Amino acid sequence: MLWPLPHRVSQAGGWIELTTLIIPGLNDADTELHGIALFIKTNLGADTPWHVTQFHPTYKLTDRPRTPLETLRKARAIGHAAGLRYVYEGNVPGEGGEKYVVPNLYKSMLIERYGFTIVSYRISNGTCLDCGTAIVGM
Repeated sequence: MLWPLPHRVSQAGGWIELTTLIIPGLNDADTELHGIALFIKTNLGADTPWHVTQFHPTYKLTDRPRTPLETLRKARAIGHAAGLRYVYEGNVPGEGGEKYVVPNLYKSMLIERYGFTIVSYRISNGTCLDCGTAIVGM
């Protein structure tokens, strides 16, 4: 059952996206990532975007390595396998996992990003300009 929070946020004109900083040895186990993905789908809905982001050892947590790109790709695959429609990799500009594509088609590019810069935007009136698929949250 979905939490009432997403419904309230939506009614107020808002949008919820979640970000998980993947830290090697702390929260990168397959079972933990699968649990997070299932929690999101069950409690917030399959259309809730999940950003799995790369950890960089700085400030007070310097004893862990940078999150390997393979781990982010694995987390993204786990999210998709759990039924999440919008799963993205973060903190790795130019690697491809930050591109927004039409769910279940993965062919039509919606938003192409490089880091925090939007390179192209292919959505108009809440639909994909290429295939006409309605995109939630737009």
